[in-house]
Amino acid sequence: MSDEEKEKEKKKETVKRPVVLPDGRMTNVEVSKNRVGVEQIKVHSNFKVEKFKSKEALERNEPYEVVEFEDNVMLNEGANILWTLICGGGGYAFNSGYARIGVGDSNTTEDPAQSGLLGGNQLYKGMDVGYPIYGSGRQAVFRSTFLEAEANWNWWEYTVDNGYVMQQNINRKVQDLGVKPNTEAWRMTVTLRF
Repeated sequence: MSDEEKEKEKKKETVKRPVVLPDGRMTNVEVSKNRVGVEQIKVHSNFKVEKFKSKEALERNEPYEVVEFEDNVMLNEGANILWTLICGGGGYAFNSGYARIGVGDSNTTEDPAQSGLLGGNQLYKGMDVGYPIYGSGRQAVFRSTFLEAEANWNWWEYTVDNGYVMQQNINRKVQDLGVKPNTEAWRMTVTLRF
């Protein structure tokens, strides 16, 4: 084995894999030499829908189905209001009094220029008690429960918005979850993380 091959093998042995710490920070991250100090901000998302056959099943926390999916599009209006809030400009926080999860029936592909839900049927629901959860893990967790008489159509599109002001939707996601029957309660949890 040549000296060059030995050096390559030695470098392979010393490469460390990235490790995510409990607080969301990462260690052992390799940074390209031509991009030192450059970090791209990306919003990672996780959506979870728990389907309950009845209000009683919801109260017992016994879903008959749990569906999880990822990815979404951050809307321009959402990015703009987040930066406005971060920089101390006017606006209303996405807190327990204003934040909502919206569901609709449009399957139009996500686009950053959109303003929230597009479907003919849509419902925005306020936060469940204790939500949103934020301040650790580089994330915010939003959760709303849609009871039997609410949002009984084919669930296709989802967003987190600020119910106090129109056109302050952070994101939009399209995913077919089927038709919600008027006998069931569905609970949606949306986790957004930088």
